[in-house]
Amino acid sequence: MVKPRHLLRRYCCTPAVRITLPRSATTLTPTPALRFSFSSSSSSLATPKALSAQSLPTLAQNRRTIYKLGRNHAIPDSQIEELVQQAILHVPSAFNTQSTRLVVLLHREHERLWDLAIGVFQDLVKTGAVPEPVWKNQTLPKLEGFKAAVGTVLFYEDPAHIEPMAEKFALFKDRFEPWAQHSNAMHQYFLWTGLEALGFGANLQHYNPLIDAPVAEAWNVPKEWKLSAQLVFGSPEAAPGPKEQKPVDERVKIYGKL
Repeated sequence: MVKPRHLLRRYCCTPAVRITLPRSATTLTPTPALRFSFSSSSSSLATPKALSAQSLPTLAQNRRTIYKLGRNHAIPDSQIEELVQQAILHVPSAFNTQSTRLVVLLHREHERLWDLAIGVFQDLVKTGAVPEPVWKNQTLPKLEGFKAAVGTVLFYEDPAHIEPMAEKFALFKDRFEPWAQHSNAMHQYFLWTGLEALGFGANLQHYNPLIDAPVAEAWNVPKEWKLSAQLVFGSPEAAPGPKEQKPVDERVKIYGKL
């Protein structure tokens, strides 16, 4: 199967250079109880195997926001790449628009991203837009925490694949952009949950539009692509914080149950 390289970009190791990583001789699989695995074959992409009715809810429950991330893992980059390819191939989109684009930054390229973000905020501090105490005590430690992780997935939307659909189906023309964001969010959730299945922790960030222009320049991203979110992932080095849940019966209504 031809890999959709026009939809997926991967950068790692050497700045500004796209390379193909060697496949690891040993492909690690996530916890067997979760029954969620991917083939490491370079010739074909595998589909998730034996997802039971219990495993997906378990993954959804375990998927939490984790800010303290590191690099203590043994998952090969090839397995991360295959997970991302599964997302781009199998996450649905309204009218099959397929407008989501993913840029994956690993290792040095990931560090470069957050160094870039640090530089953007340093400029904002100089202009007074960001108070220096906030920068030193809050923003900088947070950005350095992101940098300590393994990688970042950038989620984009390509308007070139949205606008023609809006013209073709004029009755829904005002809905295609929101629908595209729905699909983009599903890519985010798929990858966040999939990375959890591989043993990673992650957190979702939204530093757009502050970093849009320098990121597009650094990684040759088409300027018309619109950045939606950044998913930072690495080895979980701390447990997630407490999470308050509003009552389920106020948020879910079921009719016709037998």
